[in-house]
Amino acid sequence: MKIAFVLGTSTGGTGQHVKMLAAGCAARGVPVEVFGPAQADRDFGFGGAMARSVAAATPVRFTAVEIAGRPRPLRDARAIVRLGRLLSASGPGIVHAHGLRAGALTAIAVTSFPLRSHPALIVTVHNAPPASGVTGAIYRVLELIVARTANSVLCVSADLEKRMRAAGARRVGHAVVPALAISLTEPADASAETRTAIRAELGAGPGRQVVLAVGRLATQKGLGFLLDAAARWGDAQPQPLLVIVGEGPLEAELRHRAASLGLAVKFAGRRPDVPALLAVADVFVLPSAWEGQSLILQEALQAGVPIVATRVGGNPELVGNDAAVLVPPGDAQLLADAVCAVLGDPALAARLRKAAAERARTLPGEEEAVAAAFAEYRCVPRSRHADL
Repeated sequence: MKIAFVLGTSTGGTGQHVKMLAAGCAARGVPVEVFGPAQADRDFGFGGAMARSVAAATPVRFTAVEIAGRPRPLRDARAIVRLGRLLSASGPGIVHAHGLRAGALTAIAVTSFPLRSHPALIVTVHNAPPASGVTGAIYRVLELIVARTANSVLCVSADLEKRMRAAGARRVGHAVVPALAISLTEPADASAETRTAIRAELGAGPGRQVVLAVGRLATQKGLGFLLDAAARWGDAQPQPLLVIVGEGPLEAELRHRAASLGLAVKFAGRRPDVPALLAVADVFVLPSAWEGQSLILQEALQAGVPIVATRVGGNPELVGNDAAVLVPPGDAQLLADAVCAVLGDPALAARLRKAAAERARTLPGEEEAVAAAFAEYRCVPRSRHADL
């Protein structure tokens, strides 16, 4: 049995998840091929170091198929044709696509080309489609294509499961998307010297509190609302330092907005040491308009940092009843009030730290995620997988 994974443009969670599943399948002796943009291979190493890290008998093969992040009719048509031909030649028993766009293009490819293996199509939906506008309408069409074509649709949050059932999906399940494990004791074990050095590098002197946000600088992540919230906690002395880690299309706009508001903000760009930053943060904020099984939220739980997040998507399920302060999305005042409450109340911060670390111990890990995927591969209809 061969498994083909398909993904589109990804800079973080989706690509990391596909890499984890591909490595897990290959380590179990299952042949794996990954199809996606060349940049995904450069970012995640599907065909290089990863292929050499698993058993030589089952290397992970990567083939470039340029699936763009936004609708591009001509490029999409070329991607469908190329993907259909590649899948026809490859002969997988399972095709597992990740993301709504990649899932829809894969669905068209497997129904438009005579695939000798008659594979089952599984699509994992990682994000909600845009709510309105032309792009939103296009994504709703893609949603229908996935729902009506895929043998199984896995979703990262309950609200997406509801959407896909309403769209007519014949089989809907829950996708397990864990973050990479980090040491639960890291914040406590970090030396005072190390913590002081990191804080100094960020620009936080003695006694100055650090508010940390990590994510792609894009509309979904709600960072504009976070800047509006930061303007409301400016009365605190010394003023907390807001550190925003990440890159994205809104960077220039966010920098201009922070400057116009007179805020103390450190735009740190992409950082390889996010666990260390979580270890020194006084509060981690996730102000997103929507999230599924947020990897950075799971990392914040593992780090035992006090969390303020929006009550959207899969966030409430991840943090449980008491491991974070949850606020409505888009409300800058309530977000500011929640952050100030944590910063100003050491007892509340301590309770949140303890609850976060305890919650992290209950979250599924990589082995559970791979096992859940295999369970779906075994029971999804219209597939030949008795040897899995």
